[in-house]
Amino acid sequence: MKYFKPQMQQLVKENRVLHDRLKELMADMDLQKNYALKALYHAEVADGGRYQQDYQELDHLYK
Repeated sequence: MKYFKPQMQQLVKENRVLHDRLKELMADMDLQKNYALKALYHAEVADGGRYQQDYQELDHLYK
């Protein structure tokens, strides 16, 4: 599965847990939003992550 910024932004917008996790990553690791989004993608979505199904459903909306 490939990372797409718009889908990841939408997923975070729709999911409060991911939104909070993004803010936490940005604060704890002093990351810019773009880097934190990508890190969150690899931690929670890619390779069978907890939110992979939700991300894939968004992917169909953008095609």
